[in-house]
Amino acid sequence: GYTWDALYFASDFFDRLYDIACDMIRRGVAYVDDQTPEEMRKNRGTLTQPGVNSPFRDRSVEENLDLFERMKNGEFADGEKTLRAKIDMSSPNMNMRDPALYRILHLSHHQTGDKWCIYPMYDFAHPIEDAIEGVTHSICTLEFEDHRPLYDWVVRELEYPEPPRQIEFAKLYLTNVVTGKRYIKRLVEDGTVDGWDDPRLVTLAALRRRGYTPEAIAEFMKLVGVSKADSSVDYAMLDYCIRDDLKLKKPRMMAVLHPLKLVIDNYPEGQVE
Repeated sequence: GYTWDALYFASDFFDRLYDIACDMIRRGVAYVDDQTPEEMRKNRGTLTQPGVNSPFRDRSVEENLDLFERMKNGEFADGEKTLRAKIDMSSPNMNMRDPALYRILHLSHHQTGDKWCIYPMYDFAHPIEDAIEGVTHSICTLEFEDHRPLYDWVVRELEYPEPPRQIEFAKLYLTNVVTGKRYIKRLVEDGTVDGWDDPRLVTLAALRRRGYTPEAIAEFMKLVGVSKADSSVDYAMLDYCIRDDLKLKKPRMMAVLHPLKLVIDNYPEGQVE
């Protein structure tokens, strides 16, 4: 029931993201790391111990640009090299300890085909896409709260005049139903339900199949509101919203499916009511 001006995909901006990564290398805030994922994980430190700088952290700009272009050209195997941000390996926030910006992945993409064999990481692409698309407030769930400093670092480093802001809120949980997309995906793949529009689910496709109107769903969201604390909403509230919406649009009917014959044998003769 909703329309929008444009539908965007991260892949729409792959060329710009690559150019931005090259610019970050030139400004000395990104470098190519040769460490294996296991070495990077080990040198990242713990919540109580700072991380250790990569031995490749101080490569020259020229060398980093050359290696990054060769990564793009497919000269290295998956995981052989990674482009990382140069921030602070002693930061108390683990996400700020030189996070990965690009990884090598020789995999065909559903939008760009085989054009790319390096792909931007979510925490790098997300804030840039928001800035390009003109997003003012990027709404995330609570688990991204620790990622917000990295979000802010990216838009600050790129000096966007009107940078977007990330704000986190709790997920919407309903009683007695599964709402997480990964759990629903498992139910679909296992054949427990018939598909994403199975009427027993609460996906938008399933609700529409059951006759829920866009207005009823929107009203439900208004009633629920937003929260910073995890909680569950009674499923009865969703039922209330669809009844409240339909009572003004559709006539209400009652049907007797299994009538029961009743004989009254003591009613006064001649009496009419």
